[in-house]
Amino acid sequence: MTKDRFLPGVPARIVEEMLNAGAGNEIASGKFDSPESSAALSANAFGFFLERPADMPPIPGLAADMTSPAVSIALEKQLNFPWRGGRHPILDVLITTPSALVGVESKRFEPFRDTPKAEFSDAFWRPKWGGRMDGFQSVRDALAAEPDMYAHLKADQLVKHALALRAQVNRQSHLGMTPVLVYLYAEPDILLNSGKAIPESAHVAHRIEFTEFAIRTAHNEVRFAPCSYGALLAAWGESESPGVRAHAAAVAQRYRPAPRI
Repeated sequence: MTKDRFLPGVPARIVEEMLNAGAGNEIASGKFDSPESSAALSANAFGFFLERPADMPPIPGLAADMTSPAVSIALEKQLNFPWRGGRHPILDVLITTPSALVGVESKRFEPFRDTPKAEFSDAFWRPKWGGRMDGFQSVRDALAAEPDMYAHLKADQLVKHALALRAQVNRQSHLGMTPVLVYLYAEPDILLNSGKAIPESAHVAHRIEFTEFAIRTAHNEVRFAPCSYGALLAAWGESESPGVRAHAAAVAQRYRPAPRI
């Protein structure tokens, strides 16, 4: 399976080492090789740039200096909350630039399956987040009162990622960097495992939810930026690098059995 697991130009050994080191257990569990794997899409898309991070074009919707030039890119990267113990979030991709720390949460089919109810431990109400995270905290509070307020968006996960990014840029290693959370989503037509069609109304509802989330968290310390895989690959497809253009086409070809990404 390893031979077919990665696209040309993606360093298989490095990607597998990163995934195996993560707590997601993506490869050993077999999840990575599922036809519906979101981790396979993000690892193949961004894995191409692991050894050439500066070649990654800017992410659409963000100022170019926020995501380009990338200094380093990591997959399945855990960020820690400002306390010990408990579970800490794992970002699908973590991009470091000279001025920004960019976490990417990748979604493929997940928004169109049943979304679990939101959950927060008591620790998330500790006064650890400073004065410019009120939007994310307001979403946290709303979810505590109404855990199923979002039908498609895993909003509690996004809040936790944002809080972890905020904690990271207040540590010495990343002090003063701009924290950014990119919500990178696909828009497939069908669920591959069941063959069930995904109606346009579900895509519309999903867009409304992450747009509302973006409005609620605007002007916070962590910048929240939704971006579709379609927009991302279109931007990569306009790169001056033939290799990057070819990679964008290869990602679209492999992950378009559904057919929109």
